[in-house]
Amino acid sequence: MNSTSATKSLRVPYLCLAAVCIIWGTTYLALRIGVTQFPPFLFSALRFFLAGPILVGLMLSLGKVSWPDKNNLLRQAVAGFFMITLGISVVGWAEMYVSSGLAAIICSMMPMWVVLINVSIDRQDRPTLPIALGLLVGLSGVIMIFSEHLRDFSQSTYTVGIILTFLANMSWAVGSVWIKKKNEKTNSFLNAGFQMFFGALFLIPLSLIFDDYKTIHWTTAVISSLLYLTLIGSVAAYACYSYAIKKLPMTLVSVYAYINPIVAVILGWLVLDEKLNARIGIAIGVTIAGIYWVNRGYQMKGLSVGFQKKSAGKNGMESMTQKNNTDAPVSAKQ
Repeated sequence: MNSTSATKSLRVPYLCLAAVCIIWGTTYLALRIGVTQFPPFLFSALRFFLAGPILVGLMLSLGKVSWPDKNNLLRQAVAGFFMITLGISVVGWAEMYVSSGLAAIICSMMPMWVVLINVSIDRQDRPTLPIALGLLVGLSGVIMIFSEHLRDFSQSTYTVGIILTFLANMSWAVGSVWIKKKNEKTNSFLNAGFQMFFGALFLIPLSLIFDDYKTIHWTTAVISSLLYLTLIGSVAAYACYSYAIKKLPMTLVSVYAYINPIVAVILGWLVLDEKLNARIGIAIGVTIAGIYWVNRGYQMKGLSVGFQKKSAGKNGMESMTQKNNTDAPVSAKQ
């Protein structure tokens, strides 16, 4: 009976995780459809101007959180600038010239940038051998993918799009590392809502400078992609992600990072006739394998640190508890 109830209690978290794996993979396609028919920065600004207040309003109406103080709002504004304005929205601009599948593969490299950022901040936070191997494998996979698009680099807009996608991915990583150090004991839903709102606010000058408002056409495709990205890609998917993190191990939830680019590449091929062949498929597999080893290396590093702390605590108590030495392996396994 207990086993049955436990299975039922995990059914919803697993469904939420499955939704994240699929939905966030589809957002690259929806974004490309939107930005190729509408001013890209304005499109992203509208998306997050809608999604942010919806999340904030939902959390405040539930009565579980209160209005944040000025310091917290400032932190969310900084995170929104790096992750929304310079991150997701710049990827949206780049997708005018870069395929949705390729953009998704580049963005899946975010854990690798996090490694490099952490090393630059703290020299003692050196990557372990699995992490270093993961970086090399992931990089080789990306090089394999680009080898299939060498002719495209003759187009200046394509080259700029690739460079900006990489820079936007790095910006998202910078924002993620920064906010992780600052957002202690705060509500993740409320934070995300304000990050989206401030990110959209900072998009206004970019839109005024770079967008061509003559290209504004409220087609069915634009409206559909905007609503999908707002309600499903931003609000619903983030809610599913946060719920899955609370109920499932992070190592399991992180599987979305490997599935998203696969979904994006397949959808881009099916819907927009983007390039996909056996060599690109192998390259995607190599890239995802590199990302896996980077994540796995951090998990092993975390377990090692945890074991050392437990061992230190146990050694300090040995003289008081007078436990038998045979207990040590059991403690280590736990």
